Amino acid sequence: MLRLALLPRIICGIKMTDIVSAEKRSAMMAGIRGKNTKPEMTVRKALFAQGFRFRLHYKKLPGNPDIVLPKYQVAIFVHGCFWHMHSNCKLSRIPSSRPEFWLSKLKANASRDRQTTSQLLQLGWRVMVIWECHLKSTANLERLQTSLSNWIRGKSAYGVMSELPD
Repeated sequence: MLRLALLPRIICGIKMTDIVSAEKRSAMMAGIRGKNTKPEMTVRKALFAQGFRFRLHYKKLPGNPDIVLPKYQVAIFVHGCFWHMHSNCKLSRIPSSRPEFWLSKLKANASRDRQTTSQLLQLGWRVMVIWECHLKSTANLERLQTSLSNWIRGKSAYGVMSELPD
C-alpha cells in the first residue's frame, strides 16, 4: 500500500495536516487557469450585451490585457484578488504554508501589474482594472454593464472596480 506524505500546516495556532498529498496539491495549483476565468467571462458577457466588440489576451500590448477594445483604446484587466494581491481584501490572504515563497511571488505579480499599467498609460491606452471581489456582489453585477459602458465612453485614463473603497 502506497503511503502519501501529508503536508503539515498551522490553523489558529494548531498544527494540522493537509488532506491531500504534495503531488496532488501541486496538480491542483497547476490547474488554476490564467485565461477564460469565470470573472473574466462575466465581464466579457457584460461588454458584449452592451454592443462592444473586443479582442482577448492581446499579445501586442504590454501585459497581454484580458480584454482590449481597440476602437476606444481601452485595456481591461480582470484581476483575481489572491493572485494580484488586492490590498485589504478578504479574498487576498497569504497562505500559511511557505508564506515567504507566496509573498515574494504575489509581490512580483503586483509589481508587474503596476509596471504594465504605467506602460499602457504612456502608450496612450486607457486602463480599467476589475477586481474579482467586485464581481461577487449581485448588486454590482446588475450595474456592471452600465458602469463599464459609461467608463469606456468617458474620458478617464484609469479606472478601478472593486468592493473596497478607493
